Amino acid sequence: MNTRRFERAAAGAACYTGTLAVWRASPPRDLRPGALWTATIYLCIGIGLCALGYVHFSAILPQVIATAASRSDIRLLAYLEIAWTILGFLLIVMRTIFWVLYRPAPPASRADAPQLTVIIPAYNEGAMVLQSIESVIGADYPPDRLEILVIDDGSCDDTWEHISTAVRRYSGRITALRQTRNLGKREALALGFARARGQILATIDSDSVIERDTLLALVGPFSDARVGAVAGKVMVYNRALGVIPRMLHVRFIIQFDMLRAGESVYRTVYCCPGALSAYRATAVRQVLARWKSQTFLGSRCTFGEDRAMTNYLLEEGYDSLYQRTAVVRTVVPTRYRKLCNMLLRWDRSYVREELRFARIACRRPWQTRLPALFDRVVTDAAVPMSLASLGVTPVVIAMHPAIVGPMVCLIVGMSFFQVLYYLRSERSLHCLYGVFYAYYAAIALFWIFPYAIATVRARGWLTR
Repeated sequence: MNTRRFERAAAGAACYTGTLAVWRASPPRDLRPGALWTATIYLCIGIGLCALGYVHFSAILPQVIATAASRSDIRLLAYLEIAWTILGFLLIVMRTIFWVLYRPAPPASRADAPQLTVIIPAYNEGAMVLQSIESVIGADYPPDRLEILVIDDGSCDDTWEHISTAVRRYSGRITALRQTRNLGKREALALGFARARGQILATIDSDSVIERDTLLALVGPFSDARVGAVAGKVMVYNRALGVIPRMLHVRFIIQFDMLRAGESVYRTVYCCPGALSAYRATAVRQVLARWKSQTFLGSRCTFGEDRAMTNYLLEEGYDSLYQRTAVVRTVVPTRYRKLCNMLLRWDRSYVREELRFARIACRRPWQTRLPALFDRVVTDAAVPMSLASLGVTPVVIAMHPAIVGPMVCLIVGMSFFQVLYYLRSERSLHCLYGVFYAYYAAIALFWIFPYAIATVRARGWLTR
Protein backbone atom coordinates (compact mmCIF):
# COMPACT_ATOMS: atom_id res chain seq x y z
CA MET A 1 0.00 0.00 0.00
CA ASN A 2 2.78 2.42 0.93
CA THR A 3 4.60 1.62 -2.33
CA ARG A 4 1.48 2.29 -4.39
CA ARG A 5 0.89 5.55 -2.57
CA PHE A 6 4.47 6.60 -3.22
CA GLU A 7 4.15 5.75 -6.92
CA ARG A 8 0.92 7.77 -7.23
CA ALA A 9 2.53 10.71 -5.44
CA ALA A 10 5.59 10.52 -7.69
CA ALA A 11 3.42 10.39 -10.81
CA GLY A 12 1.42 13.38 -9.61
CA ALA A 13 4.59 15.35 -8.88
CA ALA A 14 5.99 14.51 -12.32
CA CYS A 15 2.77 15.65 -14.00
CA TYR A 16 2.74 18.85 -11.96
CA THR A 17 6.40 19.59 -12.77
CA GLY A 18 5.80 18.83 -16.43
CA THR A 19 2.90 21.26 -16.54
CA LEU A 20 5.08 23.94 -15.02
CA ALA A 21 7.81 23.24 -17.55
CA VAL A 22 5.34 23.67 -20.43
CA TRP A 23 4.09 26.91 -18.88
CA ARG A 24 7.62 28.23 -18.59
CA ALA A 25 8.48 27.20 -22.14
CA SER A 26 5.37 28.91 -23.48
CA PRO A 27 4.96 32.13 -21.48
CA PRO A 28 1.95 34.37 -22.12
CA ARG A 29 2.25 37.01 -24.77
CA ASP A 30 3.67 40.37 -23.80
CA LEU A 31 0.93 42.17 -21.91
CA ARG A 32 2.97 45.13 -20.70
CA PRO A 33 1.19 48.42 -21.29
CA GLY A 34 2.40 51.30 -23.42
CA ALA A 35 2.49 54.98 -22.50
CA LEU A 36 -1.03 55.69 -23.81
CA TRP A 37 -2.51 52.75 -21.93
CA THR A 38 -0.72 53.81 -18.73
CA ALA A 39 -2.03 57.38 -19.04
CA THR A 40 -5.55 56.02 -19.58
CA ILE A 41 -5.30 53.86 -16.48
CA TYR A 42 -4.09 56.82 -14.42
CA LEU A 43 -7.06 58.84 -15.69
CA CYS A 44 -9.49 56.04 -14.81
CA ILE A 45 -8.00 55.74 -11.34
CA GLY A 46 -8.38 59.48 -10.83
CA ILE A 47 -12.01 59.35 -11.94
CA GLY A 48 -12.54 56.29 -9.72
CA LEU A 49 -11.13 58.06 -6.68
CA CYS A 50 -13.43 61.04 -7.30
CA ALA A 51 -16.43 58.71 -7.63
CA LEU A 52 -15.56 56.78 -4.47
CA GLY A 53 -15.03 60.02 -2.58
CA TYR A 54 -18.36 61.37 -3.77
CA VAL A 55 -20.24 58.25 -2.63
CA HIS A 56 -18.42 58.26 0.71
CA PHE A 57 -18.81 61.90 1.60
CA SER A 58 -22.14 62.84 0.04
CA ALA A 59 -24.25 59.68 0.23
CA ILE A 60 -23.01 57.63 3.21
CA LEU A 61 -21.21 59.75 5.80
CA PRO A 62 -24.04 62.31 6.24
CA GLN A 63 -26.39 59.46 7.18
CA VAL A 64 -23.88 58.03 9.64
CA ILE A 65 -23.36 61.49 11.18
CA ALA A 66 -27.12 61.96 11.49
CA THR A 67 -27.44 58.57 13.16
CA ALA A 68 -24.64 59.39 15.61
CA ALA A 69 -26.37 62.64 16.54
CA SER A 70 -29.66 60.91 17.36
CA ARG A 71 -28.44 57.61 18.88
CA SER A 72 -26.27 58.09 21.96
CA ASP A 73 -25.90 54.32 22.48
CA ILE A 74 -23.79 53.93 19.33
CA ARG A 75 -22.40 57.46 19.11
CA LEU A 76 -18.82 56.53 19.94
CA LEU A 77 -18.77 53.65 17.46
CA ALA A 78 -20.31 55.87 14.80
CA TYR A 79 -17.71 58.59 15.27
CA LEU A 80 -14.94 55.99 15.11
CA GLU A 81 -16.48 54.67 11.90
CA ILE A 82 -16.57 58.20 10.47
CA ALA A 83 -12.94 58.86 11.38
CA TRP A 84 -11.75 55.55 9.98
CA THR A 85 -13.70 56.05 6.74
CA ILE A 86 -12.12 59.46 6.16
CA LEU A 87 -8.61 58.28 7.05
CA GLY A 88 -9.02 55.13 4.95
CA PHE A 89 -9.93 57.17 1.91
CA LEU A 90 -6.96 59.49 2.49
CA LEU A 91 -4.71 56.42 2.74
CA ILE A 92 -5.90 55.19 -0.67
CA VAL A 93 -5.18 58.61 -2.13
CA MET A 94 -1.70 58.72 -0.55
CA ARG A 95 -0.82 55.24 -1.75
CA THR A 96 -2.03 56.04 -5.25
CA ILE A 97 0.03 59.24 -5.46
CA PHE A 98 3.17 57.45 -4.28
CA TRP A 99 2.48 54.56 -6.69
CA VAL A 100 2.28 57.01 -9.60
CA LEU A 101 5.46 58.79 -8.47
CA TYR A 102 7.44 55.56 -8.10
CA ARG A 103 10.27 54.85 -10.54
CA PRO A 104 12.55 51.81 -10.36
CA ALA A 105 16.26 52.41 -9.89
CA PRO A 106 18.50 51.94 -12.96
CA PRO A 107 19.93 48.41 -13.20
CA ALA A 108 23.61 47.79 -12.70
CA SER A 109 25.68 47.34 -15.84
CA ARG A 110 27.77 44.25 -16.40
CA ALA A 111 30.88 46.40 -16.03
CA ASP A 112 30.03 47.70 -12.55
CA ALA A 113 28.02 44.75 -11.21
CA PRO A 114 29.08 44.00 -7.61
CA GLN A 115 30.07 40.61 -6.24
CA LEU A 116 26.75 38.84 -5.76
CA THR A 117 25.87 35.69 -3.83
CA VAL A 118 22.54 34.05 -4.64
CA ILE A 119 21.26 31.79 -1.85
CA ILE A 120 18.58 29.19 -2.61
CA PRO A 121 17.27 27.29 0.44
CA ALA A 122 15.34 24.13 -0.44
CA TYR A 123 13.24 21.60 1.43
CA ASN A 124 11.29 18.82 -0.30
CA GLU A 125 11.10 20.86 -3.47
CA GLY A 126 11.77 18.04 -5.93
CA ALA A 127 12.45 18.94 -9.55
CA MET A 128 11.40 22.55 -9.08
CA VAL A 129 14.68 23.39 -7.36
CA LEU A 130 16.54 22.53 -10.58
CA GLN A 131 14.43 25.03 -12.53
CA SER A 132 15.13 27.66 -9.88
CA ILE A 133 18.89 27.06 -10.12
CA GLU A 134 18.83 27.09 -13.92
CA SER A 135 17.02 30.43 -13.96
CA VAL A 136 19.90 31.90 -11.94
CA ILE A 137 22.51 30.25 -14.16
CA GLY A 138 20.77 31.71 -17.22
CA ALA A 139 20.55 35.22 -15.79
CA ASP A 140 22.50 38.05 -17.36
CA TYR A 141 25.26 38.56 -14.79
CA PRO A 142 29.07 38.30 -15.02
CA PRO A 143 29.87 34.68 -14.01
CA ASP A 144 33.10 35.70 -12.28
CA ARG A 145 31.10 37.92 -9.92
CA LEU A 146 28.25 35.51 -9.24
CA GLU A 147 28.32 32.91 -6.46
CA ILE A 148 25.43 30.44 -6.17
CA LEU A 149 24.81 28.65 -2.88
CA VAL A 150 22.09 25.99 -2.71
CA ILE A 151 21.21 24.61 0.73
CA ASP A 152 19.23 21.40 1.11
CA ASP A 153 17.53 21.75 4.49
CA GLY A 154 17.30 18.04 5.29
CA SER A 155 14.91 17.11 2.49
CA CYS A 156 13.42 13.62 2.60
CA ASP A 157 12.52 13.44 -1.11
CA ASP A 158 14.71 13.67 -4.24
CA THR A 159 15.60 17.36 -3.82
CA TRP A 160 19.28 16.58 -3.18
CA GLU A 161 19.46 14.50 -6.36
CA HIS A 162 18.22 17.45 -8.42
CA ILE A 163 20.68 19.78 -6.69
CA SER A 164 23.48 17.30 -7.44
CA THR A 165 22.39 17.19 -11.07
CA ALA A 166 22.76 20.97 -11.26
CA VAL A 167 26.22 20.81 -9.65
CA ARG A 168 27.37 18.27 -12.24
CA ARG A 169 25.73 20.07 -15.15
CA TYR A 170 27.19 23.47 -14.28
CA SER A 171 30.56 22.41 -12.93
CA GLY A 172 32.25 25.06 -10.81
CA ARG A 173 29.24 27.42 -10.85
CA ILE A 174 27.29 26.06 -7.86
CA THR A 175 28.16 25.29 -4.26
CA ALA A 176 25.75 22.80 -2.68
CA LEU A 177 25.37 22.45 1.09
CA ARG A 178 23.31 19.80 2.84
CA GLN A 179 21.96 19.85 6.37
CA THR A 180 21.54 16.40 7.88
CA ARG A 181 18.07 17.19 9.22
CA ASN A 182 15.39 19.78 8.66
CA LEU A 183 16.24 22.86 10.76
CA GLY A 184 13.96 25.37 9.04
CA LYS A 185 14.35 28.00 6.35
CA ARG A 186 15.84 30.57 8.73
CA GLU A 187 18.67 28.19 9.67
CA ALA A 188 19.29 27.34 6.01
CA LEU A 189 19.50 31.01 5.10
CA ALA A 190 21.77 31.70 8.09
CA LEU A 191 24.15 29.02 6.81
CA GLY A 192 24.12 30.67 3.39
CA PHE A 193 24.68 34.14 4.83
CA ALA A 194 27.64 32.86 6.86
CA ARG A 195 29.27 31.16 3.85
CA ALA A 196 28.56 33.88 1.27
CA ARG A 197 31.42 35.96 -0.13
CA GLY A 198 29.45 38.52 -2.12
CA GLN A 199 28.98 42.20 -1.39
CA ILE A 200 25.26 41.72 -2.07
CA LEU A 201 23.31 38.68 -0.86
CA ALA A 202 20.20 37.67 -2.81
CA THR A 203 17.70 35.08 -1.61
CA ILE A 204 15.44 33.15 -3.98
CA ASP A 205 12.88 30.54 -2.96
CA SER A 206 13.48 27.09 -4.43
CA ASP A 207 9.97 27.09 -5.95
CA SER A 208 10.65 30.31 -7.87
CA VAL A 209 12.34 31.31 -11.13
CA ILE A 210 13.74 34.68 -12.12
CA GLU A 211 13.83 36.48 -15.47
CA ARG A 212 17.06 36.99 -17.38
CA ASP A 213 17.48 40.67 -16.41
CA THR A 214 16.49 40.24 -12.78
CA LEU A 215 19.89 40.07 -11.08
CA LEU A 216 21.33 43.22 -12.68
CA ALA A 217 18.08 45.03 -11.86
CA LEU A 218 18.08 43.73 -8.29
CA VAL A 219 21.56 45.02 -7.41
CA GLY A 220 21.05 48.40 -9.10
CA PRO A 221 19.61 50.24 -6.04
CA PHE A 222 22.66 49.31 -3.92
CA SER A 223 24.68 52.04 -5.60
CA ASP A 224 23.03 54.16 -2.87
CA ALA A 225 24.95 53.45 0.35
CA ARG A 226 21.81 54.03 2.45
CA VAL A 227 20.03 51.02 0.91
CA GLY A 228 20.21 47.84 2.97
CA ALA A 229 17.47 45.76 1.37
CA VAL A 230 15.70 45.52 -1.99
CA ALA A 231 12.47 43.66 -2.75
CA GLY A 232 11.81 42.10 -6.14
CA LYS A 233 8.50 41.94 -8.00
CA VAL A 234 6.70 38.68 -7.19
CA MET A 235 4.38 37.16 -9.77
CA VAL A 236 2.72 33.75 -9.97
CA TYR A 237 4.54 30.97 -11.83
CA ASN A 238 1.72 28.42 -12.00
CA ARG A 239 -1.11 30.82 -12.78
CA ALA A 240 -2.41 28.49 -15.52
CA LEU A 241 -3.15 25.67 -13.07
CA GLY A 242 -6.43 26.82 -11.56
CA VAL A 243 -8.69 29.62 -10.38
CA ILE A 244 -6.82 30.18 -7.11
CA PRO A 245 -3.44 30.80 -8.81
CA ARG A 246 -5.13 33.14 -11.29
CA MET A 247 -6.72 35.10 -8.47
CA LEU A 248 -3.45 35.22 -6.57
CA HIS A 249 -1.58 36.47 -9.62
CA VAL A 250 -3.85 39.52 -9.76
CA ARG A 251 -3.78 39.88 -5.99
CA PHE A 252 0.04 39.79 -5.89
CA ILE A 253 0.29 42.66 -8.36
CA ILE A 254 -2.33 44.72 -6.51
CA GLN A 255 -1.08 43.93 -3.01
CA PHE A 256 2.66 43.67 -3.57
CA ASP A 257 3.55 45.73 -6.63
CA MET A 258 1.19 48.62 -5.93
CA LEU A 259 1.88 48.81 -2.18
CA ARG A 260 5.63 48.22 -2.34
CA ALA A 261 6.04 50.78 -5.10
CA GLY A 262 4.42 53.38 -2.85
CA GLU A 263 6.43 52.29 0.18
CA SER A 264 9.60 52.56 -1.87
CA VAL A 265 8.98 56.26 -2.50
CA TYR A 266 9.42 56.92 1.21
CA ARG A 267 12.16 54.25 1.37
CA THR A 268 10.41 51.96 3.82
CA VAL A 269 9.31 48.73 2.17
CA TYR A 270 7.92 46.77 5.12
CA CYS A 271 8.67 43.28 3.81
CA CYS A 272 11.34 42.23 1.33
CA PRO A 273 9.90 38.82 0.35
CA GLY A 274 11.63 35.47 0.54
CA ALA A 275 10.73 34.72 -3.09
CA LEU A 276 13.22 37.38 -4.21
CA SER A 277 15.13 39.92 -2.13
CA ALA A 278 18.65 41.25 -1.86
CA TYR A 279 20.59 42.59 1.11
CA ARG A 280 23.83 44.46 1.66
CA ALA A 281 26.24 41.87 3.12
CA THR A 282 27.75 44.23 5.69
CA ALA A 283 24.25 45.11 6.92
CA VAL A 284 23.25 41.45 7.25
CA ARG A 285 26.32 40.69 9.34
CA GLN A 286 25.35 43.46 11.74
CA VAL A 287 22.04 41.78 12.57
CA LEU A 288 22.62 38.11 11.74
CA ALA A 289 22.97 36.82 15.31
CA ARG A 290 19.85 38.64 16.53
CA TRP A 291 17.83 37.61 13.48
CA LYS A 292 18.84 33.96 13.80
CA SER A 293 17.91 33.72 17.50
CA GLN A 294 14.77 35.89 17.36
CA THR A 295 11.99 35.05 19.83
CA PHE A 296 8.44 36.31 20.34
CA LEU A 297 6.46 35.86 23.55
CA GLY A 298 9.00 33.29 24.68
CA SER A 299 8.72 31.21 21.51
CA ARG A 300 11.51 30.99 18.94
CA CYS A 301 10.59 32.46 15.55
CA THR A 302 10.82 29.94 12.73
CA PHE A 303 8.92 31.65 9.89
CA GLY A 304 8.47 35.23 8.72
CA GLU A 305 12.23 35.45 8.30
CA ASP A 306 11.89 37.84 5.36
CA ARG A 307 9.96 40.57 7.16
CA ALA A 308 12.05 39.99 10.30
CA MET A 309 15.27 40.66 8.36
CA THR A 310 13.70 43.76 6.79
CA ASN A 311 12.77 45.06 10.24
CA TYR A 312 16.25 44.45 11.64
CA LEU A 313 17.84 46.37 8.77
CA LEU A 314 15.38 49.25 9.11
CA GLU A 315 16.17 49.30 12.82
CA GLU A 316 19.88 49.70 11.96
CA GLY A 317 19.04 52.80 9.94
CA TYR A 318 19.14 51.33 6.43
CA ASP A 319 16.47 52.00 3.81
CA SER A 320 14.50 49.31 1.98
CA LEU A 321 13.40 49.76 -1.64
CA TYR A 322 11.31 47.98 -4.24
CA GLN A 323 12.65 47.16 -7.70
CA ARG A 324 9.80 46.54 -10.13
CA THR A 325 12.15 45.46 -12.93
CA ALA A 326 13.54 42.54 -10.87
CA VAL A 327 10.89 39.89 -11.56
CA VAL A 328 10.47 36.48 -9.95
CA ARG A 329 7.69 33.98 -10.57
CA THR A 330 6.80 31.73 -7.66
CA VAL A 331 4.62 28.64 -7.25
CA VAL A 332 1.47 29.31 -5.19
CA PRO A 333 -1.16 26.97 -3.72
CA THR A 334 -3.83 25.59 -6.02
CA ARG A 335 -6.11 24.28 -3.24
CA TYR A 336 -8.09 26.06 -0.54
CA ARG A 337 -6.41 24.34 2.41
CA LYS A 338 -2.90 25.12 1.23
CA LEU A 339 -3.92 28.72 0.53
CA CYS A 340 -5.28 29.08 4.06
CA ASN A 341 -2.08 27.65 5.52
CA MET A 342 0.07 30.06 3.51
CA LEU A 343 -2.02 33.09 4.49
CA LEU A 344 -2.12 31.98 8.11
CA ARG A 345 1.68 31.78 8.23
CA TRP A 346 1.95 35.22 6.60
CA ASP A 347 -0.56 36.78 8.99
CA ARG A 348 1.14 35.37 12.08
CA SER A 349 4.45 36.89 11.05
CA TYR A 350 2.61 40.10 10.10
CA VAL A 351 1.23 40.46 13.62
CA ARG A 352 4.62 39.82 15.21
CA GLU A 353 6.62 42.12 12.96
CA GLU A 354 3.98 44.85 12.86
CA LEU A 355 4.35 45.23 16.62
CA ARG A 356 8.12 45.56 16.19
CA PHE A 357 7.80 48.03 13.34
CA ALA A 358 5.73 50.45 15.43
CA ARG A 359 8.81 51.01 17.60
CA ILE A 360 11.22 51.09 14.65
CA ALA A 361 9.16 53.61 12.65
CA CYS A 362 9.29 56.16 15.45
CA ARG A 363 13.07 56.33 15.04
CA ARG A 364 13.08 56.69 11.26
CA PRO A 365 13.78 60.10 9.61
CA TRP A 366 10.67 62.26 9.70
CA GLN A 367 10.27 62.22 5.90
CA THR A 368 9.75 58.45 6.07
CA ARG A 369 8.31 58.26 9.59
CA LEU A 370 5.15 60.29 8.91
CA PRO A 371 3.84 58.38 5.85
CA ALA A 372 4.91 55.04 7.36
CA LEU A 373 3.12 55.64 10.66
CA PHE A 374 0.00 56.97 8.91
CA ASP A 375 -0.04 53.92 6.61
CA ARG A 376 0.37 51.39 9.42
CA VAL A 377 -2.02 53.01 11.92
CA VAL A 378 -4.86 53.22 9.40
CA THR A 379 -4.14 49.76 7.98
CA ASP A 380 -4.00 48.11 11.40
CA ALA A 381 -7.23 49.86 12.43
CA ALA A 382 -9.09 48.15 9.58
CA VAL A 383 -9.94 44.96 11.47
CA PRO A 384 -11.28 46.50 14.72
CA MET A 385 -13.06 49.22 12.77
CA SER A 386 -14.69 46.64 10.51
CA LEU A 387 -15.98 44.85 13.61
CA ALA A 388 -17.20 48.15 15.06
CA SER A 389 -19.09 48.90 11.86
CA LEU A 390 -21.16 45.75 12.41
CA GLY A 391 -22.78 47.54 15.33
CA VAL A 392 -23.31 50.78 13.42
CA THR A 393 -24.35 49.74 9.91
CA PRO A 394 -27.63 47.93 10.83
CA VAL A 395 -28.79 50.97 12.83
CA VAL A 396 -27.91 53.37 10.01
CA ILE A 397 -29.79 51.21 7.49
CA ALA A 398 -32.83 50.98 9.77
CA MET A 399 -32.96 54.76 10.16
CA HIS A 400 -32.00 55.61 6.57
CA PRO A 401 -33.04 52.75 4.22
CA ALA A 402 -32.00 54.74 1.15
CA ILE A 403 -28.37 54.28 2.14
CA VAL A 404 -28.43 50.63 1.03
CA GLY A 405 -28.03 51.56 -2.64
CA PRO A 406 -24.91 53.71 -2.17
CA MET A 407 -23.38 51.06 0.14
CA VAL A 408 -23.86 48.31 -2.43
CA CYS A 409 -22.45 50.56 -5.15
CA LEU A 410 -19.46 51.33 -2.95
CA ILE A 411 -18.71 47.67 -2.23
CA VAL A 412 -19.02 46.66 -5.88
CA GLY A 413 -17.15 49.75 -7.03
CA MET A 414 -14.22 49.13 -4.68
CA SER A 415 -13.73 45.58 -5.96
CA PHE A 416 -13.60 46.82 -9.57
CA PHE A 417 -11.58 49.91 -8.70
CA GLN A 418 -8.71 47.87 -7.24
CA VAL A 419 -8.13 45.96 -10.48
CA LEU A 420 -7.23 49.22 -12.25
CA TYR A 421 -3.85 48.98 -10.49
CA TYR A 422 -3.41 45.52 -12.02
CA LEU A 423 -4.18 46.86 -15.49
CA ARG A 424 -1.18 49.18 -15.11
CA SER A 425 1.01 46.05 -15.20
CA GLU A 426 -0.91 43.86 -17.66
CA ARG A 427 -3.51 44.54 -20.31
CA SER A 428 -5.58 41.45 -19.64
CA LEU A 429 -9.12 40.41 -18.79
CA HIS A 430 -7.49 38.33 -16.05
CA CYS A 431 -8.06 41.48 -14.00
CA LEU A 432 -11.56 40.10 -13.32
CA TYR A 433 -9.98 37.41 -11.16
CA GLY A 434 -9.13 40.25 -8.80
CA VAL A 435 -12.83 41.01 -8.46
CA PHE A 436 -13.53 37.33 -7.77
CA TYR A 437 -10.78 37.29 -5.13
CA ALA A 438 -12.30 40.26 -3.28
CA TYR A 439 -15.53 38.33 -2.68
CA TYR A 440 -13.77 34.98 -2.25
CA ALA A 441 -11.62 36.47 0.53
CA ALA A 442 -14.61 38.09 2.23
CA ILE A 443 -16.58 34.83 2.24
CA ALA A 444 -13.94 32.09 2.60
CA LEU A 445 -10.83 33.72 4.10
CA PHE A 446 -12.22 36.23 6.61
CA TRP A 447 -11.40 33.98 9.58
CA ILE A 448 -7.67 33.71 8.94
CA PHE A 449 -6.44 36.98 10.43
CA PRO A 450 -8.38 36.69 13.73
CA TYR A 451 -7.19 33.09 14.05
CA ALA A 452 -3.61 34.19 13.31
CA ILE A 453 -3.81 36.69 16.18
CA ALA A 454 -5.07 33.99 18.55
CA THR A 455 -2.31 31.54 17.53
CA VAL A 456 0.52 34.00 16.91
CA ARG A 457 3.02 31.93 18.96
CA ALA A 458 2.62 28.87 16.70
CA ARG A 459 5.82 27.76 14.94
CA GLY A 460 4.67 25.33 12.23
CA TRP A 461 5.42 26.07 8.55
CA LEU A 462 2.04 24.52 7.53
CA THR A 463 2.56 24.30 3.75
CA ARG A 464 5.22 21.59 3.81
